[in-house]
Amino acid sequence: MKKLDSIPTNKIERVSKLVSTGVKIGGNYLKYYGQKMVNPELSKDTLHENNATDIYDGLKELKGSALKVAQMLSMEKNLLPQSYVDKFSLSQFSVPPLSAPLVIKTFKKYFGTEPQVLFDEFNPDSVNAASIGQVHRAKKDGKDLAVKIQYPGVRDSISTDIAIVKPIALKMFNLKGTSDEYFEEVENKLTEETDYTLELQQSEAVRLECAVLENIRFPKYYPEYSCEKIITMDWMEGIHLSEWCKQPHTQEERNKLGQALYDFYMYQIHVLHKFHADPHPGNFLVDENANLIAIDFGCMKELPKEFYEPYFEVIQPATLEDDALFTEKMITLHVLKPDDKPEEFTYFKELFHEMINIFVEPYRHERFDFSNNHFNTAIAGLSERFANDKNIRKMNTNRGSRHFIYVNRTFFGLFSLLFDLKAEVEISNFEKFQISNNK
Repeated sequence: MKKLDSIPTNKIERVSKLVSTGVKIGGNYLKYYGQKMVNPELSKDTLHENNATDIYDGLKELKGSALKVAQMLSMEKNLLPQSYVDKFSLSQFSVPPLSAPLVIKTFKKYFGTEPQVLFDEFNPDSVNAASIGQVHRAKKDGKDLAVKIQYPGVRDSISTDIAIVKPIALKMFNLKGTSDEYFEEVENKLTEETDYTLELQQSEAVRLECAVLENIRFPKYYPEYSCEKIITMDWMEGIHLSEWCKQPHTQEERNKLGQALYDFYMYQIHVLHKFHADPHPGNFLVDENANLIAIDFGCMKELPKEFYEPYFEVIQPATLEDDALFTEKMITLHVLKPDDKPEEFTYFKELFHEMINIFVEPYRHERFDFSNNHFNTAIAGLSERFANDKNIRKMNTNRGSRHFIYVNRTFFGLFSLLFDLKAEVEISNFEKFQISNNK
């Protein structure tokens, strides 16, 4: 795989790269329509594949928040053609790595010495490379270590990427009014992900706080070999969750892994009120005993009480059946607004009532099979409706608290992973760990 000696960081360089990518996409369309004139039955499969390749090739050289977008889109299986999902999924753990000289330069800048001096052994070739950093194998005092190195300039490019994306998003989603808070939420989270000192603190906290959970493992972290741009942890043997899902496994193994994943999220959300908000398969490994391994805690989301309580009250059956109470909670969560036009108020109230009724289906059961096709078809229908409903385009879709962004992303990401696992889980199983932890 091609290795990178530099990454575009200033606005002109990054915009230029996006423009050149756009030119390639335009050429793909011209080629497609030229061929379709000759063959009217021609499908768009090749067009989608070519566009997905060109977009990904452009983003993977920009890395950082631009590539993070591709990573997030790779989980939107219901919105994108399969060729985009397949290509963008590579951003989870397989992108062009930094060259060895650039890796050594980064170490010398922050530790004043080369990695081969700091560690007993250090492999200059990365084993995994994703959107914000890449991982190298190392050894120290007999311990196998994973050393994650952040790409140079990633933090500096975040505000530039947000500035580029913002006008496009405003147009696409018809955002108005106080939409700045949404972009600030995303920018703040991306900025936090580039602070490896913070990530180390968060990782150690989760490792200790979630030690009570079953069938999930965490690496230990080493602050003496970590800094703002480099983080060192135990090397964990396992395969990526997405690869594990493609292999033949017993239903018992799938249920064990799915239960561990589900309990991990429910325990964080309902007990810790702070959770891992980046549930893509590149952040999880599976060991030979079908135990889950969580390896990345750069993106953590804290749930304030004023959001947590109404959010989880609104999904209760009693709330959904009480029109006045449901309306009250929707207003508290800023989904419905006092200055809404009557048709907007009614439309979004009915839309969100329908959405939540589908979303909470697992919580109506003691045990739920996430491979349930009816449930997943209904979830897919929600995505398609948002993408294609012309009424939404005519209204102000600036809806809901900023906390919805990462909470909803986490739930839909979790459901997607559980669907890939074809797992059946006990919905309230995590509560036993809460009781155990309180003893």
